[in-house]
Amino acid sequence: MGMLAACAQPSGQGPVGSDNEGWQEEIRAELPLLGHRNWILIVDKAYPAPNNPDITVINTGASMIDVVRGVDSMLRGQSHIRPIVYQDAEFNYLDEGLVGGIEAYRKDIKALWGGRTVQEIPHGEIFKKIDEASQLFKVVVLKTESLLPYTSVFLELDCGYWDAKREETLRSRLNK
Repeated sequence: MGMLAACAQPSGQGPVGSDNEGWQEEIRAELPLLGHRNWILIVDKAYPAPNNPDITVINTGASMIDVVRGVDSMLRGQSHIRPIVYQDAEFNYLDEGLVGGIEAYRKDIKALWGGRTVQEIPHGEIFKKIDEASQLFKVVVLKTESLLPYTSVFLELDCGYWDAKREETLRSRLNK
C-alpha cells in the first residue's frame, strides 16, 4: 500500500519522543545508514502518519526552521550523501493575508538555503515521488510543531561523491 493511503500509526519503530534533543540523536544515528534514493522529510504538525512500517517517524517537538537548520548542518558534515531540496510550489503563493507568520518563515528559509538550489514542484507531485521511493528505499519523517501550510521540506538524498555527469560518462562508455 502506498505511503499516502492512510493515516494509521506506523508499526515497527513508531514515533520517538518529542524532546528537542532526542530527534537530533535519532537522525544522527540514521545518517550513516542512509544513501542515495533515501528521503528525509521535515514536515508540519498535520502531516499524516504513513501506513508504511518501513517509514521512520520522529516527533521532534521543535520548530520547522530549527529542524531544517539542524538537518542541513548535519548533512553538510556527511561525505557520502548530499540533499536535493524540494519545497511545495504552493509556498510561493502564500502571503500574510492567507497565513500569518509566513513572511518571517520565508525570510528564514531563504537565508538558510543560501546558494542551494531548491526545486519547487506542486505538493501532489512531491508526494508521488516520495510514495514511489518509499516502496524500495527508506524514508525518515521529522515531524515539527509548525502550523504553517505548504512549508514542509523534502530532501531526496543523492550520492555525495558521485555526480550525474560522471554517471553519464560511465554509461556512455558501457554502451560502446
